Parts: sequence; C-alpha cells; structure tokens
Amino acid sequence: MKTAQAAAPELSIVIPVYNEAASILVQYAELTQVLEAMGISYEIVFVDDGSQDETFRILEDLKRKDARVIVVRLKKNFGQALALRAGFDRSRGPKIVSMDGDLQYDPRDIPRLLEGLSQGFDVVTSWRVERSENYLTRTLPSYVANRIIRALSGVPIHDFGTTFKAYRREALRRLDLEDGLHRFIPVLLNEMGFKIAEVPVRCRPRRFGTSHYGLGRVWGVLLDMIFVKFVSSYLSRPFRMFG
Repeated sequence: MKTAQAAAPELSIVIPVYNEAASILVQYAELTQVLEAMGISYEIVFVDDGSQDETFRILEDLKRKDARVIVVRLKKNFGQALALRAGFDRSRGPKIVSMDGDLQYDPRDIPRLLEGLSQGFDVVTSWRVERSENYLTRTLPSYVANRIIRALSGVPIHDFGTTFKAYRREALRRLDLEDGLHRFIPVLLNEMGFKIAEVPVRCRPRRFGTSHYGLGRVWGVLLDMIFVKFVSSYLSRPFRMFG
C-alpha cells in the first residue's frame, strides 16, 4: 500500500554547506524565526557538499527534530554549482530561495526577494551593496569580475557572485548547472527569456571559519564566462559555430 505524499510546501530554502558545523544551528534558528513570521509552509533543504567536520551529524539531528528539514549528502566535495543542483532537484516548492551557509546573508531579506517574484519576475537576485570583506582579496576582484561579466553578457545586474536568489520553479526546470557555473545563472536564464530582477540586501561579516574562495578563483571565473558566452551565443544560432 502506497503512503500518501505530503503536500508540497509553498517555499523551499536550498542551502549548500561545506564544513559549516559552527554556523548551522544559528542559521536554522534565524531562518525558522523569519519563515514562521511569514506564515507560509516551507522546507529547508541542506546539501552537505562532502563536509569533513561535524556538519552532517548536526544536520541529521536537526532532521530528526524538524520534519521540514531535508538533508542531502554528497559523497565528496563537488562544488557549489552541483550542490545547488542537488538541492534544487530535491526541493518541492513552487518558489525556491538559495543561500550560503556562512551567515553572511540575512534571512530577513527573504521577503524582499519573494516580493520580486510576486511582481512577475522569474528570478530575483541579491546585490551586496556594502560588503564587509577584505578589499584586495575579495571585494575588488569581485567588482572587476562583475564589470567584465556584465559587459560580456549584457545582463544589467551588479552582483553575479551572490548565491542569495529567489526562483520560480519553471525557471529551474530549464537550468542545467555544471561545475563552477552557478555564478552565471542570471546569464543562462536571461538567454532562455526569463525575467530577472535585482534587489539590494545586507551582507554581514563571516562569523565562523574562513571563506572557501579567494583571489585565485578570479581567473577561473573569467574563463567560465568565456565558455558561457560562447555557448549562449551559439545555442540560438548553431550554424554560426561552423563558420
């Protein structure tokens, strides 16, 4: 006899985590406070991207205590793009919000992202207007990379590196994320004709651990942008590639 499947929640939160044992319980408490105040049904999908600390054990404890918590465990560290894809595939809500697990994004900004969806946009991405990170190794390289990506792609947003986004599920059904391409989600979806908006959000200092990204990632980002530009330019005009 088949067990009846629970109704899909109104909202799914997808959070890739890698060695974030110190921040998980804090983030869970902040999220549930905001989501409960919104008065909607929700689920929180944590994707453990091959953590080597106590992350998975803490997530399993949360899952046992709260049925709205879903845990996806990857066998090794695949990177943020593939972890996001695993979380999107596991989520069930018609609206999805993705965010990092390092506490730099404030859950109180979730309603602002969702408001953009209610206005008819398919994707609403966040813009970290004021960033409390090292200027030379994080803020300046991000600014330069964003300027280049905006110029090459023609997508008029300021912050391509943010994970904090809201989506309609229809947009994600068309999205096939490869390794490293999570930064270019707005570019890929724009090429498919989806409507994109951007809203400013808070960016808080990292409270635990260190960033998994550094100055050395800039060149990889730019090479990925060249790849995305090539693919997006020829998807709609494939015969030009032969020329």
